[in-house]
Amino acid sequence: MVSIIIVNYNAGRLLKECIDSIYKESIATPFDVWVVDNNSQDDSITMIKEYFPQVNVIENKENVGFARANNQAIAKCTGDYILILNPDTLILQNAPEKIVNFMGENPTVGICGCKVLNEDGTLQLACRRSIPTPGVAFFRLTGLSKLFPNSKIMAKYNLTYLGPDQPHEVDAVSGAFLMIRRKVVDNIGKLDERFFMYGEELDWCFRAKKAGWKVMYYPNAKIIHYKGECSKSNNRKVTFEFYRSMYLFHKKHFAENYNPIINIIIYAGILLKALMSWRSFLFSAKVGSKR
Repeated sequence: MVSIIIVNYNAGRLLKECIDSIYKESIATPFDVWVVDNNSQDDSITMIKEYFPQVNVIENKENVGFARANNQAIAKCTGDYILILNPDTLILQNAPEKIVNFMGENPTVGICGCKVLNEDGTLQLACRRSIPTPGVAFFRLTGLSKLFPNSKIMAKYNLTYLGPDQPHEVDAVSGAFLMIRRKVVDNIGKLDERFFMYGEELDWCFRAKKAGWKVMYYPNAKIIHYKGECSKSNNRKVTFEFYRSMYLFHKKHFAENYNPIINIIIYAGILLKALMSWRSFLFSAKVGSKR
């Protein structure tokens, strides 16, 4: 059985289309759907109860974040496989069933992701990644990974030197569609709730690999992800949480391997990138307000 978990925050129409796409696919494996709502102010809950009464709903009185909300459903669902799915996605060509079959044939695969497409059909690079060690992150943050997309050294973050249509083992897959075995969750624990809305899937994949499980990218299964649609309403919060997750991830997994000076330099680099993003956001907001 597959338990499909969707964390919702004001997704509205996109959430309806997402759930529609799940039930329209001919999933042979038994499944149930869980929606954890983080205190949406739109009509998401009313819509679910009207159109999808079979969906299990958990209603939070506040926005508890992505990791904690998923954990709430993980604690209640009973699937042998758990699919973490974003509300701004569309399932294509029976993707969950394909992933379950692939993992069934490969018992060492603990986590598996699919080919994630933009609305125009292009590949979303975040669907297969390397763990952002300081070295990998350096080439990413400096833009060298984009300048040299075929370099196995400089383009390691998004693995752009690998063909997008071939399955391969990776360090991490996208949290927009992430299938994990229940026995892996029992082995390594649930999502780390210190991550509010970014970094939790990287942390989960990292912990799974350390425990001896494989993380795989399987492009025969596909979805469309309307990236960023659910976070447009609070860009400042999104920016803050993105860079906070980078800090948390480094502190949790790598800081003890470096001397304090190196760590200070890394944290300063994260802060600088955050400030630049905030400056860009504030500047664009001011320009927009004058129009």
